[in-house]
Amino acid sequence: MKRLFAAAALAAFWAGAAPAMAQSYVIKFAHSLSNTEPAHLAAEYFAKNVGERTGGQVSISVFPSEQLGSGKDVNEMIRQGAPVMNITDPGYLSDFVPDVGVLNGPYLLKEPEDFKKILASDWYDGIDASLQEAGFRVVSFNGLFGPRHILSDKPVRSPADMQGVTIRVPPNQMWIETFRAMGARPTTVNWSEVYTALQQNVVSAVEAPLGSLYGSKLHETRKTLSLDSHFISWITFVMSEQYFKMLPKDIQQVLLEEGEKAGEYMTRLTLEREADYIAKFKEAGVTVVDDVDLDAFAKATESVYSAFPKWTPGLHEQVQEILNY
Repeated sequence: MKRLFAAAALAAFWAGAAPAMAQSYVIKFAHSLSNTEPAHLAAEYFAKNVGERTGGQVSISVFPSEQLGSGKDVNEMIRQGAPVMNITDPGYLSDFVPDVGVLNGPYLLKEPEDFKKILASDWYDGIDASLQEAGFRVVSFNGLFGPRHILSDKPVRSPADMQGVTIRVPPNQMWIETFRAMGARPTTVNWSEVYTALQQNVVSAVEAPLGSLYGSKLHETRKTLSLDSHFISWITFVMSEQYFKMLPKDIQQVLLEEGEKAGEYMTRLTLEREADYIAKFKEAGVTVVDDVDLDAFAKATESVYSAFPKWTPGLHEQVQEILNY
């Protein structure tokens, strides 16, 4: 039944993308987030700029809040060649290229700027090539999603405070292993269902960047925000490699150039809004805990880097060398 649904959905995408003229291209851009977050605003910025630079030859419509399906569903559509883009991250892409998952590792990055070293490395060039072989064209990978924190019903200052806590995580292994290492009980829930899961106490906590936590109004269900920064997340705009290759070279170039600009725009928005989000949480009656023992969390999660047998041996050490260079 799922295969029939996926085939029907893919057919609908192709039908919806049929150009009125041979030179026109229609792309649907999906993501799971709210329409107030920097990632969504960056996607709209990207769509607008691509449309203007191509004189309307390329039309991109942005669909937030999992309107086109879950992140996993959209990635599968992309692999099948649909004219679709997605905002995704290394955790989801590691289903196809395992080594890229290390980029979502706990306490890997000390500062957001560290990620630029990775993108400039020969190692990343190899990852990019592997993603293309797996069916994904990276259009942008320089958008800062932000440090991820824990929203719950009690302060979280050390791993001891996470023992037995049922926390929502996205359906990928890095999150599951990280929160297991903290002593929590990670539970996978699609982002569009998180508010209800918290309301109904299916989970008692959630983790995400500030913009996502606030944009989805999750502070209406939990009133303690602990700034543990377990991941500093960067997201990527991806599309089908098969579809990308079908596009004229000049349009390919526009997509890549505007993807880079959109990533810079998103990073700027994320950094500018961090203090504002904290203030909004406090105004909404949320207690903000900033005296978190980050060293204790980093030590507790060291074992995560040994939990992925499909990774290239020495992967974590290789990435650390790039970061320390």
